[in-house]
Amino acid sequence: MANAHSDGANHGSVKSYVIGFILSVILTVIPFGLVMYPSLPKMTTLAIVLLFAVVQVIVHLVYFLHLDRSPAQRNNVTALVFAALVIVLLVGLSLWIMFSIHTEMMAK
Repeated sequence: MANAHSDGANHGSVKSYVIGFILSVILTVIPFGLVMYPSLPKMTTLAIVLLFAVVQVIVHLVYFLHLDRSPAQRNNVTALVFAALVIVLLVGLSLWIMFSIHTEMMAK
């Protein structure tokens, strides 16, 4: 029986899914442990949690969504970067507007 996705694209193997899963678990357990059993200053813990979150997003993109630098994935990576840029602009500019409005309202 022919595979519906037999266009030659890399759809991952069991090994890559297991590696991605193990990395995801590690990248979840360490920040969870730091938050549940605080042993570092709050700002250090926050920085570590944010760093692990970014690394985990990259792990998910590479191991589960199979985004890489291959020419076949160029359109997908471009769409992802554009969507991330739009989200950053929308959230960032919204926060800027709300902060400006708050500052103006408190000045009076």
